[in-house]
Amino acid sequence: MKKIGFLSFGHWNPSPQSGARSASDVLLQSIDLAVAAEELGADGAYFRVHHFARQLASPFPLLAAVGARTKKIEIGTAVIDMRYENPLYMAEDAGAADLISGGRLQLGISRGSPEQVIDGFRYFGYAPAEGETDADMGRRHAEVFFDVLRGQGFAKPNPRPMFPNPPGMLRLEPHSEGLRDRIWWGSGSNATAVWAAKLGMNLQSSTLKDNETGEPFHVQQAKQIRIFREAWKEAGHQRTPRVSVSRSIFALTNDMDRAYFGGSGESRDSIGFIDAQTEAIFGRSYAAEPDKLIEQLKADEGIAEADTLLLTVPNQLGVDYNTHVIESILKHVAPGLGWR
Repeated sequence: MKKIGFLSFGHWNPSPQSGARSASDVLLQSIDLAVAAEELGADGAYFRVHHFARQLASPFPLLAAVGARTKKIEIGTAVIDMRYENPLYMAEDAGAADLISGGRLQLGISRGSPEQVIDGFRYFGYAPAEGETDADMGRRHAEVFFDVLRGQGFAKPNPRPMFPNPPGMLRLEPHSEGLRDRIWWGSGSNATAVWAAKLGMNLQSSTLKDNETGEPFHVQQAKQIRIFREAWKEAGHQRTPRVSVSRSIFALTNDMDRAYFGGSGESRDSIGFIDAQTEAIFGRSYAAEPDKLIEQLKADEGIAEADTLLLTVPNQLGVDYNTHVIESILKHVAPGLGWR
């Protein structure tokens, strides 16, 4: 069995050809797609966060709204860029959204990817400390966030408060018990996967990572996951960690599928640079008839190693079509792979 969810970047574009022409469109459609995915029996509704872009940006209002409209489906992010975040304010928002959903939040966080503007986090009031990179700052913010989710008091109370305080040092409220075990780190390298394992965060591995060995993407990703699990074991954590991967996968079951994606199944990985120093390998996408798709996916070692698969969806094609995309995988592909 494998958990299967969708991942939406939440693109919107005012073009007449787009099914999501405004921020309002994409937010409301994201809620509707989560509801539809839950009705299909999908396991997760996940959203990407990008700033200064015509995409989803502020996740917690959306997560809370999805939580209020659904009952069972996991609700998450993949990922929140921690370079832009106030860790304490974020802990309050996350606690509130988790309580509204009844404890279904699965928060993916990371140092983020290249953004639309230069050093966009500086406009949010954050800058790396002396001798620190922006990636270091993102991990520092993540450590503070992860620590305060313990729910332990750390703030000295006012001796003359407006309202009575409980005894001792005060913690952030609202606190949601168990949320800390549902934090994931979006890792692009083997080293950060080990770092996340030592801290006790779950692992999200996307469709790109640092090209560390020159092997095919799915092979490098599978090795990264095994390295993460070994580091987790060595750290002595008591629970079993979760691991997700994301893929673009389209089952071609009708003429519309073939028109949209019949020529988009990329049989090879690609190589690029996410910054001036870092060569990255980008995983292939899949688009084929269900029987062929099953055989192709059997060979993907990264998917095989993960317990959770996130299907990236073309959200600008609308809720109805994306519901069909998800249903096609659940109905025609997942059973043939033993995922259902």
